[in-house]
Amino acid sequence: MLIRSIKALVSNALFLSATLLFVAHSAQAERIKDLATIQGVRSNQLIGYGLVVGLDGSGDQTTQTPFTVQSVLSMMQQMGVNMPPGTSLQLKNVAAVMVTSALPAFAQPGQTLDVTASSMGNAKSLRGGTLLMTPLKGADGQVYAIAQGNLLVGGVGASANGSSTQVNHLSVGRISAGATVERALPSAIGEGNNINLELMDSDFSTASLVVDAINKRFGKDTAAAQNGRVIRVQIPENTNDRVSFLGALESISVSPAKTAAKVIMNARTGSVVMNQAVTLDSCAVSHGNLSVIINTVPVISQPGTLSNGTTISTQASQIEIKKEPGKVMLLQAGASLSEVLKALNAIGATPQDLLAILQAMKAAGSLHADLEII
Repeated sequence: MLIRSIKALVSNALFLSATLLFVAHSAQAERIKDLATIQGVRSNQLIGYGLVVGLDGSGDQTTQTPFTVQSVLSMMQQMGVNMPPGTSLQLKNVAAVMVTSALPAFAQPGQTLDVTASSMGNAKSLRGGTLLMTPLKGADGQVYAIAQGNLLVGGVGASANGSSTQVNHLSVGRISAGATVERALPSAIGEGNNINLELMDSDFSTASLVVDAINKRFGKDTAAAQNGRVIRVQIPENTNDRVSFLGALESISVSPAKTAAKVIMNARTGSVVMNQAVTLDSCAVSHGNLSVIINTVPVISQPGTLSNGTTISTQASQIEIKKEPGKVMLLQAGASLSEVLKALNAIGATPQDLLAILQAMKAAGSLHADLEII
């Protein structure tokens, strides 16, 4: 009985270990649709120029934005209203805007798109305005959608007697379902017997893993990697089966190769971001702070009584230089990311100091990561 109990415990332990390993492995797996895109299945940017009317005196100042007046005159002529030559319009409720949107893949005529209208003049606010019919064109100059509707502005502002206050942005508005698709883009998915998968990040290891997963699911020679980013996949000849095939293809789980160790540094803000693959060799880091303090105070000299002199104001500056003693910290080899951060915080490194420290560690060969400065 004792031997059977031991065998049962061992069996249960092995099963639990296998289950944990499977769960850990599955947690790291990602779908192909999260790792790659299908070549040709993408959105296309649209842009248009339009007018927003109905503003409460917060439109463009026509003396500084003559294109707004020209646009209004052109629109009125198209409506059959001809203005006498030399007419000067003072428009306060009209603003010229640029309208942008994105045409998704496989969009068909009649579908609606969200659009964003951004003021291109000196309008104070687009709140409460209505966008007039605006053609949206693609990079080829063709009209693919028509936008029109009431703008929703997320900000609010008020002013009185020289005082003003504002919350969020007032010169950009959005119209949900504000554009209607008028022209469909041709798609190359139904042409030929092959498609190309494009990995979001070029990596030969990940490309090889994706090819193996596809061939295991659909059969040998279904997929072949062209390089570290593009994978050619054979699709069914019957067009009725291609949608289900692509749906199954995107749902395949793949455990991608480990990401390369990388440190991203923003030189403008001093922010530093590292991934978990960053490691260190043994190194010693010395850090000391040098600060310069300049304090300027006004000095006023008053003339004596009945001396007919004038008051003179000058500036007196005091300059002080402080240098804190440096600290030396030993960083052990193979330190984890958390240990690296603790050690750097222990020597009092600020975000700006951290940029120089990491660059010096990389130059010394102790930091195993790619430095990228943005």
